[in-house]
Amino acid sequence: MTDNEPSASYAAAGVDIDAGERAVELFAPHAKRTLRPEVMGGLGGFAGLFKLKGDYREPVLASSTDGVGTKIAVAQAMGKHDTLGRDLVAMVVDDLVVCGAEPLFLQDYIAVGKVVPEVVAELVKGIADGCVEAGCTLLGGETAEHPGLMAEGDYDLSATGVGIVEADSVLSPDRVRPGDVVIAMGSSGLHSNGYSLARKVLLEWGHMDLGGHVEEFERTLGEEMLEPTRIYAKDCLALAAETDVRTFSHVTGGGLADNLARVLPSGLVAELDRGTWTPAPIFQMIAQRGRVERVEMERTFNMGVGMVAVVAPEDTDRALAVLTARHLNCWVLGSIKKSHATKTGEHAKHSKTGVAELMGEHPRF
Repeated sequence: MTDNEPSASYAAAGVDIDAGERAVELFAPHAKRTLRPEVMGGLGGFAGLFKLKGDYREPVLASSTDGVGTKIAVAQAMGKHDTLGRDLVAMVVDDLVVCGAEPLFLQDYIAVGKVVPEVVAELVKGIADGCVEAGCTLLGGETAEHPGLMAEGDYDLSATGVGIVEADSVLSPDRVRPGDVVIAMGSSGLHSNGYSLARKVLLEWGHMDLGGHVEEFERTLGEEMLEPTRIYAKDCLALAAETDVRTFSHVTGGGLADNLARVLPSGLVAELDRGTWTPAPIFQMIAQRGRVERVEMERTFNMGVGMVAVVAPEDTDRALAVLTARHLNCWVLGSIKKSHATKTGEHAKHSKTGVAELMGEHPRF
């Protein structure tokens, strides 16, 4: 090699170790905000340590992994990265709480084309905000720079969470009975599902401007689409502590009916009344501008219901009071009944689960 030939280095290949270290410096204070007493050691170790404390009789650990999906494209287009972390936490911890588990800690993974310390710090700030809201610790994570695989401005993020629940308190379909009441908890908007369709309809076909003010939303389209996913973990745990909750259902990809069916035993049907709520304007706009059929809307989006609780009928009023006191929009959505349908055709796919059916019409939709 001559003096005039460039020498190879990691930086020359596109990986900036110094930028990665700077990102850690920027986001470390946010991670520290989430610490619970059970955390052992500090940031920077190869593994996060979490000591189980308390008088657990037969503890069961629950885990869940998820991402944010193409909502990231909206954040990148707007140059706003500090809310996606809350979406990430919500998608993970709200799956954990379905079985009654209290979220303990979360670990994130952020892949970037090029480390921009300030952007990574914004992403971690959002994750920390979500962890504080959910009551769990951001125990650790990884930021990986992928030059040549991802463009410089691109990134993706995912996380795995761990929760704990007593063995005899695990919520499951086995607890659900005919006569139980289905209670809906309102969503904050699109949450983190269906963005490929929403972007196609509103941005690609509709040529709408993310920065443009939309009267129906009383804010810009971008602000509406970046509204963080509601974190229901503490609400659900409070409800389970105060009432006889049979199970929860987190309404994500697949929509209300399919996700509720997952937590119902075979032989039971949940009859849900569309007439009990009006979906937010964002859903109506997508449906109308994209001429999206109702069945497609209801399988793609939450349509205004982000979480569902199935409770004993005698606890209905108490459940509504608990959630209302926590400033959560909630209402009776339907009830559980015995199914008399033969499991053929469309119902065949639910052979190991119950069935959830939406009936009636939404008011003013």
